[in-house]
Amino acid sequence: MKASKVKLANLPTPISKATRFSAELGAEVYIKRDDFTGIEISGNKVRKLEYVFKQVLEQGYKSVITTGGLQSNHCRATTAVATKLGLKTTLLLRKTEDPVVEGNFFLDKLFGAEIIFCTPDEYRQSRNQIMNKIALEKQNNGEKCFVVPEGASFGIGSMGYFNAMEEILDQEKEMGIVFDTIVSATGSGGTYSGLYLANKYFNLNKTIIGFSVCDDSHYFKNHINNINKEAIDYLDKEIDLTTDDIHINDKYSGIGYAISRPEELEFIEYFARLEAIVLDPVYTGKAMYGLYNEIKAGTFDNAGNILFIHTGGLFGLFPKQSQFEY
Repeated sequence: MKASKVKLANLPTPISKATRFSAELGAEVYIKRDDFTGIEISGNKVRKLEYVFKQVLEQGYKSVITTGGLQSNHCRATTAVATKLGLKTTLLLRKTEDPVVEGNFFLDKLFGAEIIFCTPDEYRQSRNQIMNKIALEKQNNGEKCFVVPEGASFGIGSMGYFNAMEEILDQEKEMGIVFDTIVSATGSGGTYSGLYLANKYFNLNKTIIGFSVCDDSHYFKNHINNINKEAIDYLDKEIDLTTDDIHINDKYSGIGYAISRPEELEFIEYFARLEAIVLDPVYTGKAMYGLYNEIKAGTFDNAGNILFIHTGGLFGLFPKQSQFEY
């Protein structure tokens, strides 16, 4: 690999069996706790940002700009990393109503991010163009600004989960187990891309399944394939890329990104009381809910040992407190 990184995350993250959950379903489900990568700089985003910020520092950028929803884990993690490294951050956040300063948005402000809002239509249609325009304005004012795509899901960012797969292989040896199926939430595609590329690179023959939290499987297959095409520049051998073996389940994205249905929140509560593990409402809650239902439906009968990647997102749960029923 040509890519290098700056150390930001607490690695390796542990893997443990979801014992009661597995027993209840009659399956072998393990969880890789990437919610343990840190507190302020936490979740799956930090693995990607380790590689992104290595380039930022090496190329002499003084600030970064990125984008996401109001409660974006990625935006919070990016701001925290930039602040830690002495850099400035600008966030382009999607605004749907008067924002309440809580959760990740509160932390964005606490860490000193410059906040710029855009409408949902602007976010959907032209967020990258808006970020590039802001970065150019900053550059014209003498501030070299690096544009980080949504979720840090681009070529160099996917190396974070390529590296995570290498970590998993070491843990398999230590634990004396092989994980046949790896499951993760899919929101911007970079986590899936890294796992997919490592699976192909090392000829592991694992099944990688992403549970979409927003767009449909057709969109993600093409989007992930585009990230893969960027990322192979950082590998030292050719990989045969195809969308045929990109497996995305889009049945559990619900009614929209970061919008929760009652049954999803009920499942988060059920899982917390079963395993004392907190899932978030945007990513892991939907993905684990999907896995739960698919196991019950029998579609994972031949999945073998299943490893679920817990990608973090705790702070995004707090704004949803009033939606839980007690």
